[in-house]
Amino acid sequence: MLVITGGAGFIGSNIAATLEENGRGPIVICDRLRQGQKWRNIAKRGLGHLIEPESLFAFLDSNAGSIAAVIHMGAVTATTETDADRVVATNFTFSVRLWTWCVLNEVPFIYASSAATYGAGEQGFDDDGTAGALARFRPLNLYGWSKHLFDRWVRAELDAGRPAPPQWVGLKFFNVYGPNEGHKGAQASVIAGIYPRLVAGEPARLFASDHPRVADGGQRRDFVWVGDCAEVVLWLLDHPEISGLFNCGTGRARSFLDLAHAVFVAIGRTPAIEFIPTPEAIRDTYQYFTEARMDRLRVAGYDRAFASLEDGVATYVQCYLATSDPYR
Repeated sequence: MLVITGGAGFIGSNIAATLEENGRGPIVICDRLRQGQKWRNIAKRGLGHLIEPESLFAFLDSNAGSIAAVIHMGAVTATTETDADRVVATNFTFSVRLWTWCVLNEVPFIYASSAATYGAGEQGFDDDGTAGALARFRPLNLYGWSKHLFDRWVRAELDAGRPAPPQWVGLKFFNVYGPNEGHKGAQASVIAGIYPRLVAGEPARLFASDHPRVADGGQRRDFVWVGDCAEVVLWLLDHPEISGLFNCGTGRARSFLDLAHAVFVAIGRTPAIEFIPTPEAIRDTYQYFTEARMDRLRVAGYDRAFASLEDGVATYVQCYLATSDPYR
């Protein structure tokens, strides 16, 4: 039995799909569906159980002997969230409780960290998980800090010699895109945001640059196809000897202009782009560059290629966004 917290969310539901496609299960999803279309993210899955977060630990205790791994993707992910108590309770305290449960019950634990932990990137994007390296990072927003807080807590537990799960992995996801992100609204990828405008014949809208050395649209991120992220999780489950904190990106930064052009190509339109001011709410905490250093995951043995931006965008647009059923 594989338990996925946040399993009806974006990355979590894609992990569930990949696991099911590879004959893994039963799959247990812990999430809140609320109103709206989020339920469609898991509508194609055959589930062992679907439980709300408040019932998770009772469920875990009742099924401890049957749980093969906990894949913890559940979090408050909005980079604009300002309720620090809510973010800490969900992203840190709940994660600590899950880690502790996995330690006591000797269950592998894979959790979502984030590239937001690196802040503006002055210290680089090296997934060095030592205490000294982690202490140098300065996340730019509450979300990134909460993820970083848990990474540092894990490191402190290990350095103090306290028990750890038999396998533990933190994945620092970079700019993930792909199907099942519609429920995220403004927090969805730029691809999902501009696609409706493009098919309506309108120009793409990208944020103008407020950085003197970065041209409009020249902001660069490490965009990674969500299916590749799910494949990394599948590989980790098959390699229980691997533990650590790892980046999950492509290792190559691309500009937002590159991304927009890839969407235009995917729909067969000549590019037309206009630039709008970056919203004040995120202007001071905006990341202008991210690029995953992937050495450690490769050295650990992961040798599968990551999709190029052009291939990933084409798949997303043509196989999902442009269809009557955009859900995986």
